[in-house]
Amino acid sequence: GDPIPRVEYTKEETETWGAVFRNLNKLYPTHACNEYLANWPLLREKCGFREDNIPQLEDISRFLRERTGFTLRPVAGYLSPRDFLYGLAFRVFHCTQYIRHSSNPSYTPEPDCCHELFGHVPLLADPNFAQFSHEIGLAAIGASEEDVNRLATCYFFTIEFGLCRQNDGLRAYGAGLLSSCAELQHALSDQAKKLPFDPDVVCKTKCLITTYQDQYFVSASFIDAKEKMRQFALSIKRPFAVRYNPYNQSIEIVSNTQHVAQIISDLKGDMCIIFDALKKLENSITHDK
Repeated sequence: GDPIPRVEYTKEETETWGAVFRNLNKLYPTHACNEYLANWPLLREKCGFREDNIPQLEDISRFLRERTGFTLRPVAGYLSPRDFLYGLAFRVFHCTQYIRHSSNPSYTPEPDCCHELFGHVPLLADPNFAQFSHEIGLAAIGASEEDVNRLATCYFFTIEFGLCRQNDGLRAYGAGLLSSCAELQHALSDQAKKLPFDPDVVCKTKCLITTYQDQYFVSASFIDAKEKMRQFALSIKRPFAVRYNPYNQSIEIVSNTQHVAQIISDLKGDMCIIFDALKKLENSITHDK
C-alpha cells in the first residue's frame, strides 16, 4: 500500500512526548519484561525513539515488517472489537498518530501515539508476542459477536494489561501498563490484586477504561498465555477453520479435504527442514566433541 503519511508534530507535542519518554524510560529496567527490554534499544537505534523526537509510523512499520511481518495502519481512534481483531489476523496493527494533551502527559482517555509506540510496538517486534497477538485475531474470524467480545476481553487483560513471571518476580507486558507510569507502578505493587491467567475467568471480567483495573492477570510467559488462548479458541463455535497465508497475506478458509491436504503437505515440507537442521546440529555437536 501507500506509505503512511508523515506527521509534523508541534513543539508542544514533542515536549509532551519527551515528558512521557523520560518518566517511562526510568521504570523500564525494573518493570518491563525481558522481551520489551531487548527491543527497546533497537527502536531507539532504528526508528528514532528519542526524547526529542516522535517516531514516524512508516519507519516503525517497515521495521516491524522485517522483524515479525506486522505492519501499522493509521486510524483516527477506537475501532470496534471485531474490526481491530480482524486487523491482527492479517498481522496489521491499527495505530493512532495524535498526542495526548500537554496538560496531563501521564494520562489519556483514548489510545494515543504514546500508548501505541511505548506500549505496543516494542513487543510487536518480538516473534512470540507477535504470534500471540496474531492468533487472538485469527480466533475472531467467523466468531459470533458474543465470542468476539470474549476474545477482546482476553486481549484487554493480556496484551493491554498483562503481567508475566520473570527474573524471580513480576514484569509487565501489557501496553496499557508500559505506557502509563502511574499504573505500571501500581500494577506491580503489593496494593494491586493479581490472579493467574485463565481465559475462562478473564473473558468474564469487567474492563475498566478510566481507572486502574480491579485485578491483573499473571502468565508464566507469552508462550504459556498463547497455549492457553489456543485452547480457549477451540471452544469458540464457528462454521469453518481458518489459517493465515503469509505468502499472499490472506486468510484462507479451511473447509474441505483438499484444504487439509494442502496444510499437511506444507507441514511435511517444514518437518523435512526441521529434521535436516537437527541432523546437522547433531553432527556439529559430535564433531565438536
